Amino acid sequence: MDNTLVERYVAAWNETDAEARAKAVAELWTEDATYTDPLADVAGHDGIAAVIQGAQGMFPGLVFTPGEVYDAHHHIARFTWHLGPADGEPVAVGFDVVELAEDGRIRRVLGFLDRVPAA
Repeated sequence: MDNTLVERYVAAWNETDAEARAKAVAELWTEDATYTDPLADVAGHDGIAAVIQGAQGMFPGLVFTPGEVYDAHHHIARFTWHLGPADGEPVAVGFDVVELAEDGRIRRVLGFLDRVPAA
């Protein structure tokens, strides 16, 4: 397991084409995968793709980028991510913990929001 997982994960969150996003989700997550953060608790490819689409709708024009932290052991990885304008200061920062299945795809994501935009 290496940080190419984070790059693929961030790319899925940035994918705006619904068909390409569905393909990215299917390649990255297991069919029964779950995604839980303070704003969502979903399961399966359709649920995960819907959460990604919802985040893009809430923050139009902003992009996800990998953060500074990446650590992994066994079938678990943790990493930070940023959300903000391309080449700009992030407006949101998060910390995700992922559990991988035997085939290397994500089985579970537990997400935390470290910094969010002011309402």
